[in-house]
Amino acid sequence: MKVSGVVPLFLPLCRRLWPGRLTGLSMALLKATALEAAILAGHLVLYPTGLVQERRCAVAAMQDGATRLPVRSAPPVVLLHGFIDNRSVFVLLRRALTQNGGRRVESLNYSPLTCDIRAAAELLGRHVEEICERTCSDRVDIVGHSLGGLIARYYVQCLGGDRRVGTLVTLGTPHAGTRVAPLADAHPIVRQMRPGSVVIEELARPAPGCRTRFVSFWSDLDPIMDPLEAACLDHPDLDARNVRVTGIGHLTLPVHPTVATLVREALDAAHHAAERLTGGLTVA
Repeated sequence: MKVSGVVPLFLPLCRRLWPGRLTGLSMALLKATALEAAILAGHLVLYPTGLVQERRCAVAAMQDGATRLPVRSAPPVVLLHGFIDNRSVFVLLRRALTQNGGRRVESLNYSPLTCDIRAAAELLGRHVEEICERTCSDRVDIVGHSLGGLIARYYVQCLGGDRRVGTLVTLGTPHAGTRVAPLADAHPIVRQMRPGSVVIEELARPAPGCRTRFVSFWSDLDPIMDPLEAACLDHPDLDARNVRVTGIGHLTLPVHPTVATLVREALDAAHHAAERLTGGLTVA
């Protein structure tokens, strides 16, 4: 079915999702909403497949007692989903990161009953330590969607995670807090994502010497961000780059092929830069 054919069906939904933003309603907004609805339907089908934690694969041991030589390889990537979601949201992004002999990718499910960003960040820290030990890696990279990015940022800034995280990529993460859906304040973790919450204030504090690089993707048609720029990371002590994505919504960010390509390029660029700084590249 063509997107243009279903656009009129989603006009009422647009008005509910983007209250106060529909002056001069554009075709791009309607198409983005139709795409969001289609992705939501597909994700609901896949959701049961991501309810359990994925199997942890041990690194293959060297045979015949051979000594493993140090190899400069890209760090593992940890995928962290958003609010009331699970790892199934990353099916397409995971494929993009692992294809053609790409990176080792693992995902973490945290409980939909999680009520505290700080507790989830501590769980993430334990998960990262386990991955580093199992894969003989000093560091990992993290890609977090929505709330997942905020959890990862708290781990990096407030729990010493910058020691382990080389690059943190966030997709539609409310770095400055979001005012959307005020009726959802009954959930404690939603209240922690509000502007001025204790967690948001903690993240705004000075973070001198933070070693993690940040890349924040934000969309100009994201109905979960109020204001839209809440998904931009603006902190004087952080090495952060904001990437604006046009024409897609919140649910589309972790599944859109163009975004997946940009995420992979951001991780690869950071890895190659680290190699140059540590002597991994020699120019004759």
